Amino acid sequence: MGAAMVSPLDLDQLQTFCTIADCGSFTEAAKRVYKTQSAVSMQIKRLEARLGQAVFVRDGRRVTLTTEGEALYARARRMLKINAEIIDMFSHDDLAGNIRFGVPDDYAVKLLPVILSSFQRTHPRITVDVRCQPSEDLLSGMRQGRYDIIVFTQGTMHEFGELFRTEKMHWVASHGGRALATDPLPLACGPNFCIWRADAVEALSRINRDFRIAYTSSNAMAITSAVLSDLAVGFLPESALQPGMRVVGEDQSLPRLQDAQIALLRASHAYGGIYDALATHIVESMGNLPGSFYAKQKEQAAE
Repeated sequence: MGAAMVSPLDLDQLQTFCTIADCGSFTEAAKRVYKTQSAVSMQIKRLEARLGQAVFVRDGRRVTLTTEGEALYARARRMLKINAEIIDMFSHDDLAGNIRFGVPDDYAVKLLPVILSSFQRTHPRITVDVRCQPSEDLLSGMRQGRYDIIVFTQGTMHEFGELFRTEKMHWVASHGGRALATDPLPLACGPNFCIWRADAVEALSRINRDFRIAYTSSNAMAITSAVLSDLAVGFLPESALQPGMRVVGEDQSLPRLQDAQIALLRASHAYGGIYDALATHIVESMGNLPGSFYAKQKEQAAE
């Protein structure tokens, strides 16, 4: 006799499991999956019984993944993604709904209005609510359930962040200004947790260039204003450069900066349908711009 057929895992249980993992709370997850807390607890109890392993560690109100839970999370995400793709394949419904989208204002000034307006033309029944915040706040907001999709600057290895664009980072100063020639060099930059700031500080320290943090803001437009008014020298990715800025070449005794890496991240429920429509549009629109990681991949695939 052949081996007994193994019954498949329950996708609804996996969706609840991923939602708890995302927010770290049974109570919050119950609200997100529209179930009672007791129903959510029962789903996880059945999932753990089915697997023969605990997937969460409960420490008071805080819930974290076990080692086995972390291994399950990555695979459960893939199953939810494939499930959404299958449903889309057989669905003939017009795409409609609301998406909560977060983006750093570095990209919101020039790129996103054009990209989102073209998306609204092709998908008039999908509304997109946009919030501009620093990448760290966007990642935190994603964990707290405030977003369906975010674009963020890849400062840390995140398993589900889809890297789709790289841009050269430039030192920038005002045309005809004196900030660049000032010693110590006055810098306009983001707050302490900003990865671009950390890279600039490390690069300047490496060449023993004296500097001081003259202007700090988490708002890209504020940093741009500080540079244009000659309060300080700044650093921005290519797509955030503004008219009136002087791009400072490497011959000005400033060190080369690491490229900016731009990634997209989805909540665990944000697969298929309206979410795929927006994610694909953003990745292809930003990715097709000159110098992007996505465009280079397409070129290589065509060769």
